[in-house]
Amino acid sequence: MSAIIIGIDLGGTEVKSVAVSYPDGNTIAQETLPTGDGEFLSDGKPVFAKQVADLISSHESTIGHSAACVGLSAPGLATTEGDAIAFMPGRMAGLENLHWQETLGRTEALPVLNDAHAALMGEVWLGAARGLNDVVMYTLGTGVGGAIVSGGRLLTGRFGRAGHLGHTTVDYRSEPDLCRTPGSIEDAIGELTLSKRSENRFASTEALVQSYIQGDPYATEIWLDSLRALAAAIVSMANAVDPEVVVLGGGITEAGEALFAPLSEFVQATEWLPADACITLRKAELGTWAGAYGAAYQAAQKLFN
Repeated sequence: MSAIIIGIDLGGTEVKSVAVSYPDGNTIAQETLPTGDGEFLSDGKPVFAKQVADLISSHESTIGHSAACVGLSAPGLATTEGDAIAFMPGRMAGLENLHWQETLGRTEALPVLNDAHAALMGEVWLGAARGLNDVVMYTLGTGVGGAIVSGGRLLTGRFGRAGHLGHTTVDYRSEPDLCRTPGSIEDAIGELTLSKRSENRFASTEALVQSYIQGDPYATEIWLDSLRALAAAIVSMANAVDPEVVVLGGGITEAGEALFAPLSEFVQATEWLPADACITLRKAELGTWAGAYGAAYQAAQKLFN
């Protein structure tokens, strides 16, 4: 029997929401609202709590009845109970320990999970990793996020830190990143450090890649060095969890073949090949909506399984 479920992806600038049928994954509606980060209502609650409530109300008005369940993804570490974000320092004030089931007045449980975790669950349900049981995902953008599904189960770890693949070391001699990890893959390829890595010549990965495509030697050196670091991280992770597929998402993947062609070469040159089992790289298919679909899917899994 089909059910309508809702997924919310709470980002720093925008809240994305989907109403989708389960288990077939047909989209009923997609909507967005600005997050209003840093703004508060008269009762002291963050504006984004009202935005989430309004999106759910809009979807339920469209479908004509209450959704079977709602799931929410957001930056930060979720509680071990999966009912709130426990740790998100420095931004999105009011998010930490906001109990969403209570805030939204839902009678059913409302699962809350990290946004990168949610993105991978979306790809496993409806995207590049559809139906697979062992998947690693890297999200490449301003920073680098990640998630792991092993044996069909999302790895969260002791307190939700599992899958923060951006904070793994590819050069132990380098400076620590914002999570105190020396020489992390986030610092090696994330746009946050590009100006520093390029001696202020490039402010965006898009500009760097365009110069690389045009044959600029300096851009080529910077870009390929980043991809060698990413390849080293991917090969190491493959040795650790042995995925069927490595999914790459985030804005940097819009570089297309300028990313995937050299990265594939670097991976193939350094990967271990037991029984000739090569690492498969795939671009994420759900784009910026992956987190919303993954949040909905996680809620359905909790409700129906």
